[in-house]
Amino acid sequence: MIRALAAMQDKGFRWFFLARAITLVAGSMSSIALAFAVLGIDNDARSLSLVLAAFTVSNIVFLLFGGVIADRLPRALIIQSCYVIDILSVGAMAALLFSGTATVPLLALLSVVNGASTAFVLPAMQGIIPQLTSPEHLQQANAMLSFVRSATTIGGPIIAGIVVAAAGPAWAMVVQGIGWVIAIPVLAMVRLPPPDHAGGTTMFHDLRVGWLEFWGRTWLWVIVLAFMVMNAIHIGAWGVVGPYIAKNDERLGVAGWGWVVSAEGVGILLMTLILMWFPLKRPLRYGMIGMAAFAIPLTVLGVHPAVILLAVAAFIAGAGAEVFSTGWNLAMMENVPGDKLSRVSSYDMLGSYVVMPIGTLVYGWLITHSDVETVLVTSGVLYASLAVVTLMVPSVWRMGRPADAVSPRQELADS
Repeated sequence: MIRALAAMQDKGFRWFFLARAITLVAGSMSSIALAFAVLGIDNDARSLSLVLAAFTVSNIVFLLFGGVIADRLPRALIIQSCYVIDILSVGAMAALLFSGTATVPLLALLSVVNGASTAFVLPAMQGIIPQLTSPEHLQQANAMLSFVRSATTIGGPIIAGIVVAAAGPAWAMVVQGIGWVIAIPVLAMVRLPPPDHAGGTTMFHDLRVGWLEFWGRTWLWVIVLAFMVMNAIHIGAWGVVGPYIAKNDERLGVAGWGWVVSAEGVGILLMTLILMWFPLKRPLRYGMIGMAAFAIPLTVLGVHPAVILLAVAAFIAGAGAEVFSTGWNLAMMENVPGDKLSRVSSYDMLGSYVVMPIGTLVYGWLITHSDVETVLVTSGVLYASLAVVTLMVPSVWRMGRPADAVSPRQELADS
C-alpha cells in the first residue's frame, strides 16, 4: 500500500489529484449526455459526427499554441482559466436544452469552444505531473490518476443513461459545471516553481524547438503516426457507430451501451490497481500489445452487439488501453525534458487527433451507405494490424525505464 500510494507523499500532487478527481467525477457523464442530446434533436449519426468533429477540429487548431503557452506560463493557472471557459460553454448547452432551443449547429458551436479550451488544458496537465512528484513515484502518480478516471468511467455512463432517460441530458451538464466550480479553488493550492522558459523567443521559435524534440525520437513519431489512424477508427466506430447502434438495436439499447462503456472502465480500473504495485519495465511494448485488444469489442459490436458479450470484450480492451496509457505517459515524462514536455505533448496530441474529425464524418457516412457489420469487422482488423506493425520498430519494442523507477523492493525496504 505504501508503494501504491507513494505519490500522495508529495503535497502538490495531492491537491492536483483532488482537483482532477472532482472534474473527472463531475464530467464522467458528459460524453453520453452530449451524444444523446444531439440524437434527441436529430436522430441521425451524421449530426452526432458533426458535433464531435467540431470539438476535435477546434482542439487540433489550438493544440500547438496550447503547448507553447503551457511551457511559458504557470500551468495550474492555465488549467483554472480554461475551467472558467468550460463552465460558461457547458452551462450554455444546458440552458439551451432546458429551454428547448438547442439545435445541432448551436451545440456544434459550443463544442468548438470546449475543444479550444481542452487544447490548452491537456498539454498543461501533461507537463505538470512531473513537477508535482518525484521520478520514483511517477508511475504511481499516473496510475492513481487513471484509477480515478476509470472509476468515474464505470459509474458515470450508468448514471448518465438513467439521468438521460429520466430527466434529459441537460442535468448531466449542470453537474459537470458544478464540478469545475469546485475544482478551481482546489487547484489554486498547487504551488509550482516558475516556468523554465527563458523568455525573449517568439512563439514560432518555441514551436520549432518542440518539433525538433518530437522528431528526434523515432518511437514517439512512429506511435503518433499509428494513432492518427487508430484514433480515427476509435472515435468513428466506437464514438459514432456505438451510440447509433445502441439507439436503434434492441439487443443493446441506451442503458445497455452505458453498461458496455462502464465495463471498459472496469478493465481500466483493475489494470490501474495492478500498475500501482508492479513496475512497467517495457512501457511501449506492453502498451501496444494492449491497444491491439480493442479490435475485439469493435468486431463484437459489428457481429453480435449483445450487452454481456460486448461488455466482456470492452473490459479486455479497457485493461489493454490502460497499459498503453500509463506506459505512454511514462515514456514521455521520463525521456522528454520538462521545459519542453508540454510542446512535445501538443505535437503528440496534434498528430494523434488530426484525423479524428475525418473519422467521425467518414463513419457517419459509412453506416448510412454500407453494411454496418462489414464496416466494424474491417475496422477491427485494421486497428489490430496497425498496433502489431508498430511493435516491429526497435525503439518501441526495446524501450526500458530508469533503474530507480523499476525497483519496488528497494523502495519498500527504504520506507
